[in-house]
Amino acid sequence: MNWLLIALLAVPGLGTLALLAGRPSTQTPAPATAASQIEQPPSPALAEPPAPGTEPTPSPALAESPAPVTEPTPSPSLVAAPASGIEPTPSSARASDRSRAATRIGLVTSGLTLVLSIVLAAVFDYGSAGRMQLETNLAWIPGLDLRFHLGVDGISLPLVVLTALLTFLCFGYLAGQTTPRPRALAFALLVLEIGMIGTFLALDLLLFFVFFEVVLIPMYFVIAIWGGHDRRAAAIKFILYTLLGSAVLLLGLLVIYAQTGTLDMVQLAARHGAGIARTPQILAFLAIGLGLAVKTPMWPLHTWLPDAHTEAPTVGSVLLAGVLLKMGTYGFARIAIPVLPEGAAALAPWLGAFAVIGIIYGSLACLAQRDLKRMIAYSSVGHMGFVLLGFATLTPVGINAALFANIAHGLITGLLFFLAGAIKERYGTADMTALGGGMLARLPHLGSLLTFACIASLGLPGLAGFWGEMLALLGAYQPGAGQSRPLFLVFMVCGGIGTVLTAAYFLVMLSRVTHGRPDETLAVGVDVRPFELAAWVPLVALTLVFGLWPKGLLSLTAPAVHLILGVGP
Repeated sequence: MNWLLIALLAVPGLGTLALLAGRPSTQTPAPATAASQIEQPPSPALAEPPAPGTEPTPSPALAESPAPVTEPTPSPSLVAAPASGIEPTPSSARASDRSRAATRIGLVTSGLTLVLSIVLAAVFDYGSAGRMQLETNLAWIPGLDLRFHLGVDGISLPLVVLTALLTFLCFGYLAGQTTPRPRALAFALLVLEIGMIGTFLALDLLLFFVFFEVVLIPMYFVIAIWGGHDRRAAAIKFILYTLLGSAVLLLGLLVIYAQTGTLDMVQLAARHGAGIARTPQILAFLAIGLGLAVKTPMWPLHTWLPDAHTEAPTVGSVLLAGVLLKMGTYGFARIAIPVLPEGAAALAPWLGAFAVIGIIYGSLACLAQRDLKRMIAYSSVGHMGFVLLGFATLTPVGINAALFANIAHGLITGLLFFLAGAIKERYGTADMTALGGGMLARLPHLGSLLTFACIASLGLPGLAGFWGEMLALLGAYQPGAGQSRPLFLVFMVCGGIGTVLTAAYFLVMLSRVTHGRPDETLAVGVDVRPFELAAWVPLVALTLVFGLWPKGLLSLTAPAVHLILGVGP
């Protein structure tokens, strides 16, 4: 048994236990009497001044009638200290201390997980990147012959490191802010990290499904509690779509088990579909593909994504775009294509068709958006379309392109959502027409970072966003054996049009937001703060590194891709 992979899951788990153990006890107050209401001062939490811009809330003890049912809002005692010049109350100081303590636990825990992922990358045998390494295979439920089987190869290693990095950067970003219900938010993010890393390490189909589902509940609460005005509707839409997709995914996994009698993903991949007839392969690939397409998301199953991104808090959007979407595409590379090759070959044209529709649709939808976060969300639909197009080619070039684009999208779009959250915090809105333009003049560092992220996302050569999309189109130029080359040439042309539209909507957005004459009547606050810079610079650096040195990632994934396709290098 290898303890390193166990530790990657155990450390965030210990962090959640520390947060639970440090939760302040809730005391039931004694019934209030008239005398006590007159003689005793109110509790500091009730006497605390409300957040700026809100109406003061009367004490429940002095209310004559129950308050009407309203949307839940964060307690004022958990909101940041009032504007400068007003002395913070003891309650707000305690709230700030609690926020820092909870964030500190999350920061230390996610930092240790990141260190472990770097150790994992250091001890990984890059000369055998195609085979599973550091495997842990323990009896999980012996009566059902279920195994707690973990391992890592050249496909999963970059995703594990990306997950650990983005989670750590999210906690670093939170360290500079006072967050409502900080302990609960840190708990949710650490549970998310367990589910995300577990999904990329699992080598048992049922264990994969369990980790795949673990992330849904904490992300639901992250959106529903810390999201925007329409957070509840967005959270419900997210959970309904993803649960429905998971149910279909489970059916496909059960078809595989019924045909083969095993849930071991390593054995199944080595067989390359042996023991499964063509029709069951097609049915299983269809079910698994639909389940994964919801999480990816693929057009037309994408409609939950814009609402979720628009309403989610900044860290929720970063992890949703940077990692959760990759869980869907990872399933194609780990399960659907290697285990069901005949099903993949039969349905690859359909997968490619939906992929290029998503590319065009996502780009056109971006041109119609006014909200910055919503525009970035729709851009993800287009970018993930390139990932799916790469998988649809069933070639080493195309699948390597998909895996590269996965990582590039996580880095660049994670940075974009960080920046969009910072802009919304400063301007009070993400509406591009209300931002007034001229950001490069008023907030030059923030405007420059936004420009860099947009240029990287549109696929400028020399940055990470270029290689995945270019190689996906190259894979479509010469698709796998048995695929219609004229059809995939049409897909390639449509994808090329999508790249032009991608450049168009990003340049239009930059012309509205960063250029032009600034609106001096808007109070925008300070430029980039140190804690924000610390969270964003690693993403900028890695975007440059993989853009200038793509071999560093492609040489890691290529051996594993050849193995899952059953072809020589």
